[in-house]
Amino acid sequence: MKLAGAAAARYFARPEPDRAGLLIYGADTMRVALRRQEVVAALIGPEGEAEMRLTRIAAAELRKDPALLSDAVKAQGFFPGPRVALVEDATDGLSQVIGGALSDWRAGDAAIIVTASGTLGARSSLRTLFEQQPNAYAVGIYDDPPSREEIEAVLNRAGLKDLGRDAIAELTTLARDLDPGDFRQTIEKIALYKHGDPSPLTPAEIELCTPATIEAGIDDALDAVAEARAELVGSLVQRLAGQGVNPVALCIAATRHFRTLHLIAADPGGAAAAIARARPMIPYKRRDSLQRQVQAWGLMKLEEAISILVDTDLTLRSSSRAPAMAVMERALLRLAMKGRPR
Repeated sequence: MKLAGAAAARYFARPEPDRAGLLIYGADTMRVALRRQEVVAALIGPEGEAEMRLTRIAAAELRKDPALLSDAVKAQGFFPGPRVALVEDATDGLSQVIGGALSDWRAGDAAIIVTASGTLGARSSLRTLFEQQPNAYAVGIYDDPPSREEIEAVLNRAGLKDLGRDAIAELTTLARDLDPGDFRQTIEKIALYKHGDPSPLTPAEIELCTPATIEAGIDDALDAVAEARAELVGSLVQRLAGQGVNPVALCIAATRHFRTLHLIAADPGGAAAAIARARPMIPYKRRDSLQRQVQAWGLMKLEEAISILVDTDLTLRSSSRAPAMAVMERALLRLAMKGRPR
């Protein structure tokens, strides 16, 4: 059977012990590995591997000896408790072997967990095998932002509960900005930071534990532009170029930033109310700086800034032979000078 969305998230957290198997597949190997780790831990517990209740089988080994899987499924261990036979990096070529093990599965046998790299199209024999099995599941892992339920599950495992609204909003934004592995490590760091501290988690504390990202570097550069700190623009742009940021991507980010400022400035309810209502949600640590920038620029100057960025974007996408990053840096410097009070 096929699982997706909230049903898949619930199964990973509390897998049904009477199911014969599970296929986890997806293009992002890190996301697949994290889900595999989660479901195996939920099935056999924290001591399962130490008690030899987990049997790992590489796909290459299974191709050489097809009996490895059925032997692992039927074998009885020295320690009581549920067991897992894990097949990693499986392909369609193993469908028949895995299908035989699923057909022979009986209550009390080891659960068959299979991971596969790649998206596995609808015609994949391995995916079809698990989707058509009444006693097994197939779950595709995609690059969609995590749901609130998934975020709360990560927080609960780390022992972070009863969080305030601002902290939840900040963590939700963080979960969308970071890849799943970095997000879990950040949550673990936050939990360690708050260990023994009964006070509510604050957005400022979250910021202290958040790793630096390329997106943060872009935000720094755009803040320098919007706050008229022209002396910093050159070095920040060069740093982004060294990190592999594309000039067009930087222009798109700058345009998005100034359009956000324009929407806030045009809101009749005031900047603070507009920032609070903005979607996607503006991170807590960015709100004060955005409010200052809106007040410094004003509506008319923001419209001029957007016009400059649109022209720059057209130049970057044209057949011009001018160095693209130099064109982008010049536009940002021009904006930084424009933002200074007259």
